[in-house]
Amino acid sequence: MQSEQFETGFDMTEFPTEPAAAAGGGIMGMCCFVLEIAILIVVIIGLWKTFQKAGKPGWASIIPFYNMYVLTEIAGRPILWFILMLIPCVNIIAHIVVSIDVAKNFGKDTLYGVGLILFPFIFYPLLGFGDAKYQPVQHGP
Repeated sequence: MQSEQFETGFDMTEFPTEPAAAAGGGIMGMCCFVLEIAILIVVIIGLWKTFQKAGKPGWASIIPFYNMYVLTEIAGRPILWFILMLIPCVNIIAHIVVSIDVAKNFGKDTLYGVGLILFPFIFYPLLGFGDAKYQPVQHGP
């Protein structure tokens, strides 16, 4: 029986699948999955406390899209910014602006807002459990 060869010239029958390699890949995949879930839980808890500090319901942090709407409210931005967060590519800029405004409404600086964007699993729990107080600031359109 002739083996199938690809354009690279490798005979794939020469590289049998090793059960140990497959098991190792499965274990690594599960470890990555558990780590992702742990990070997600930390972000949700931080958002929950942040929402409560801002006088919004904490459960809003677990509802997709609604949590973005609540964040735009906390940032003091009009609903247009929520709509912009739904448009691909534009949402990157909108998310940056909203995150910086959320930080400013809690008395933090622009760099803290950048931290909310890049490392939400660190900065939202710090915001939610820290001593920052929600003090809305009037923003432009």
